[in-house]
Amino acid sequence: MTTTATEVVKDHLKNEHLSGGPSPEKNAEYIASIKQQLTQNNAVLVAHYYTEPEVQALAEETGGCVSDSLEMARFGRDHPAEVLIVAGVKFMGETAKILSPEKRVLMPELEATCSLDIGCPAEDFSDFCDKHPDHEVVVYANTSAAVKARADWVVTSSIALDVVDHLAAEGKKVIWAPDKHLGGYVQRETGVEMLMWDGACIVHEEFKAKGIHDLKALYPDAAVLVHPESPASVVEIADFVGSTTQIIDAAVAMSNPTFIVATDRGIFYKLQQLAPNKTFLEAPTAGSGAACRSCAHCPWMAMNKLEGISTVFDRSDVEVFVDEGVRIKAMKPLTRMLDFAQSLKLGVTGNA
Repeated sequence: MTTTATEVVKDHLKNEHLSGGPSPEKNAEYIASIKQQLTQNNAVLVAHYYTEPEVQALAEETGGCVSDSLEMARFGRDHPAEVLIVAGVKFMGETAKILSPEKRVLMPELEATCSLDIGCPAEDFSDFCDKHPDHEVVVYANTSAAVKARADWVVTSSIALDVVDHLAAEGKKVIWAPDKHLGGYVQRETGVEMLMWDGACIVHEEFKAKGIHDLKALYPDAAVLVHPESPASVVEIADFVGSTTQIIDAAVAMSNPTFIVATDRGIFYKLQQLAPNKTFLEAPTAGSGAACRSCAHCPWMAMNKLEGISTVFDRSDVEVFVDEGVRIKAMKPLTRMLDFAQSLKLGVTGNA
């Protein structure tokens, strides 16, 4: 596939306009305005891989960052900008604020949330943990600041296996939250029994193993790339299982000409940018009678529009705040994870 990242953006904007979205001329106005505001306000735009292609392209073009949620926050912490504009969902803005309390953190849409966050209310989760005081509490990054504050560890999908293996080696019992599919994957891979919270991502949970098998029959040379938030039946047929960043790296490194990708289709912008000569196919989510072959796009990520980003400095409802007591508590498991990740790079995984 020879589509460039720029062409992906142009095609997306054209299609969005045809479906009732802003015209290309209007989007060009938004982009020019955002660039000016970033400079005037000493701000930087950080965007998640699952946001719209034009948002990712703008973040890159203006010296910002396109990455997973933790790297977004880490980039914002280390960047000299005084203001972080976070294009993603609310827990990402909260994580950025936890790591950068001295900076303003703005989001184009504070109502953009996550099914994993919604499905793990802090009070209910705290009560659950209180019933098992002898367990180490491990929570996925896709959680609120308040849930992180109750945890002993925060993990991303790229480091979850290593952290749980580390805890098991120390003889620790583990509570896992909130994604049951990612937790199940970690449990199968490590052999560690965990008390599991019952949550799921509304995007990844919809991937269908049968649909992937059928698509694989049409493209026998295709490799299947799967995010571990997917159901076990989908993970079992994968050629590679990993985090968003790991999926991108695998697609670049693997020799297959074609890939079936089971994660949010926002990732296709970066995949086509870094591997322009390869073909990427959306893993099917459709079951019998479904309205679309693949609906793999987070509705909350889709709320991040150029128009909204262009107005963040004109609105009073876009700033992310985290209670200072919650922030201090949440900082501990986040720092523990960052230190542990660094120890892995150095080949040392002692007490973190």
